Amino acid sequence: MPNKIANRKAICDVLLEHAATDKDIVVLCSDSRGSASLAPFFEQFPEQSVEVGIAEQDLVSIAAGLASCGKKAFAASPASFVSTRSYEQAKVDCAYSNTNVTLIGISGGVSYGALGMSHHSAQDIAAMASIPNMRVYLPSDRFQTAKLIEALLEDEKPAYVRVGRNPVEDVYDENNCPFEMDKATVLCKGTDVALIACGEMVKPAYDAAALLEQQGISTTVLDMYCVKPLDTLAVVNAAQGAKVVLTVEEHSPFGGLGSMVAQVVGENCPRPVKCLSLPDAPVITGTSPEVFAHYSLDARGIADTARGFFEKTKA
Repeated sequence: MPNKIANRKAICDVLLEHAATDKDIVVLCSDSRGSASLAPFFEQFPEQSVEVGIAEQDLVSIAAGLASCGKKAFAASPASFVSTRSYEQAKVDCAYSNTNVTLIGISGGVSYGALGMSHHSAQDIAAMASIPNMRVYLPSDRFQTAKLIEALLEDEKPAYVRVGRNPVEDVYDENNCPFEMDKATVLCKGTDVALIACGEMVKPAYDAAALLEQQGISTTVLDMYCVKPLDTLAVVNAAQGAKVVLTVEEHSPFGGLGSMVAQVVGENCPRPVKCLSLPDAPVITGTSPEVFAHYSLDARGIADTARGFFEKTKA
């Protein structure tokens, strides 16, 4: 049965579970509690909830202020806005001040669909990762999202977490979700192609590996949910064990996972690297699956591109 639980709901479920006994947990929204699936938290724990209205800069600064008073602040807002309108506050109030704030970018990537470029967030990895002291995470499914939020509740450092709007296919299951903070998960190992993906691109990359295996191409797949700090050892190991490396991300071609991986591979174990991403242009209108298929970011498109890139290196 297809998964019907969005990653944003998984976040709320974890916070609800812990807030009953940890009164330092506080959730903030910018008129987005419904979009963030956090309405149940506001209803159950009103004294641990803050609604700031459509004021993303205030959202981040207030979250940082609460964190400075010992609170564990989780501030949720559309990724397209919290990564742009609140950029200075994220840089200064959260990262530079080293406050215990988790910024949750909801409806990330192109998941707002027809609302277009104003609501898409194809630059947030590059923007947030370039801030010193700011960590960047893109969990791949509901189970990994829950594990990540559990881990973030245990530390006191600033972080940016991007999740999509709609339910995505499970990569893991409830009884089999290996997770180590800031370490990539190896989904399968191969000797020809290394696919390194993050966020909603992990499942298509994993499915693409199965298609490539049917064509006799042995494939490694890394779930790089921790875009910053990047698990450089995992990248190097995957690249050393393969002939070509491809990255897959729901992001612009500049400054994201592909740029980071290419830098690591170039410095440590040179291999041909190809970065699969959204274009450097406003994307077409459509649902996420439609957009991914159009730009060859679905399983078939990733497999076809990987096969062509691999075969080109053998020529």
